[in-house]
Amino acid sequence: MKELVLLAFAAALECGGDAFIRAGITGGKGWLLAFGATVLFAYGMAVNLPKWDFSKLMGVYIAVFFVVSQAIAIVAFHERPKAPLLVGGALIVAGGLVISLWRPAG
Repeated sequence: MKELVLLAFAAALECGGDAFIRAGITGGKGWLLAFGATVLFAYGMAVNLPKWDFSKLMGVYIAVFFVVSQAIAIVAFHERPKAPLLVGGALIVAGGLVISLWRPAG
């Protein structure tokens, strides 16, 4: 469970870092670019702390990232998800569950 909390924190860092870089590019503020790069470095550290195989880690992280990014879109930008996003997102989350919970026989 603590790994999922860490991955959710990493997803928040990734979304935030991307937002700072976007703001730096569109606003012409170099300090936002540098801050965004620092936040993205912190994301890279956080996402790699769980001691999982890299393929499993990224598979589960993508599902967590999707959920966190949609929560940010709803809360911060007041975006309402439409049906294609919900259906596609359900498939992404289902894939993350299969990757994290499936225990092969043998």
